Amino acid sequence: MNTRISSSMIYDRSVALMQSKQSKLSHLEQQLSTGSKIVTAKDDPVGAGTAVGMDRMLAELEKLGANANTVQNRLGLQENALAQAGELLQRISDLTIQANNASLSSDDRKAVSSELKSIKQQMLALANTTDGNGRYLFGGASDGDAPFTLSNGVVTYNGDQIQRKVEVAPGTFVSDAQPGSEIFLRIRTGDGTVDGSAAATNTGKGVLTDLSRDGSGSWDGSSYTVRFTAADSYEIVDASNTVVSTGTYTSGDNITFGGLRMRIEGEPAAGDEFSAGQAQSRDVFSTIDRLVQALDMDVSTEAGRTAQQNGLQASLRDVSRAAEAMIDARAAGGAQLKTIDDAASLREANTVTLKSSLSQLRDVDYAEAIGQYKLEGAALQAAQTIFTQMQSMSLFNMIR
Repeated sequence: MNTRISSSMIYDRSVALMQSKQSKLSHLEQQLSTGSKIVTAKDDPVGAGTAVGMDRMLAELEKLGANANTVQNRLGLQENALAQAGELLQRISDLTIQANNASLSSDDRKAVSSELKSIKQQMLALANTTDGNGRYLFGGASDGDAPFTLSNGVVTYNGDQIQRKVEVAPGTFVSDAQPGSEIFLRIRTGDGTVDGSAAATNTGKGVLTDLSRDGSGSWDGSSYTVRFTAADSYEIVDASNTVVSTGTYTSGDNITFGGLRMRIEGEPAAGDEFSAGQAQSRDVFSTIDRLVQALDMDVSTEAGRTAQQNGLQASLRDVSRAAEAMIDARAAGGAQLKTIDDAASLREANTVTLKSSLSQLRDVDYAEAIGQYKLEGAALQAAQTIFTQMQSMSLFNMIR
């Protein structure tokens, strides 16, 4: 069998070889100019797919960073608002102590009452703080409108009780600003667990100055009433009006019963009553209103002055508890801010790792690529030289 090698076949193979070398050189030029060794997906299908997945992860980390910035801004503004609210409550406490001074005149108390009304307006403004983007901090998920409104002297909450969870790093979530209902409304009275008050019908000069658990842990949440049978004696009755104990009264001494400890100062009259039971919830605005009402009481009689002192003492306890609630809310927000800082470190570490892996997949090795480029260039030049020499070859040249 004879195999014939034609001139056209030799030309075709030479041209194909030169085109192949030119294609490789063009590809290497693209790699060198772009700095990427994966010019098209066919260069490394597996690597290209892996790189796309890493790009998505980097985009997700960037999105989580934006989430973190947004919630960090809101929590920072919450911290500022609660700090100012705490200062207002401290001012209320100072004014209450000042107003409880028997030497204050009626005009002095009116001045205190006027300042308290102004503080209520300031507190309302803080409760309606925005985040700078038109959203209200303390509205929960319904943060498009002001969460608190004032109508006929009564403050109403229009938000909801939802506290958003925001992802700030893979698998890490933080809580957004707390709903205003948890900060400004649902504040426990008294010491947060137990509360008490003097009966409005009292005629003596006894003032309830302290009420708390006695530390024994025996109080089961039951309600009791300290009823004075004489100026120096009392009986303790439970919720069913059953006498559970009796005792002798000395002004300023603790009266203990059912796991509770009550201190009354002054001179109660026979028939005066002081109640004790579970603390209820009251909003901070109502606490200010009750304080103003106490200051506006008629103090022309001894009973009126005593009722005012009892009202001021109760308000002082409630204001103190409200201040503690603000501190608790600030502490919770601070914990979330700490989590955001930790999440930022995690995102940064993940970003560095992903970019390093992407660099290994995509970035061209210039030394290797330049060497390959020179090699392919030399091969192309050799192919072109051979083709030129081959073109000049002819049978007539051989027989001359």
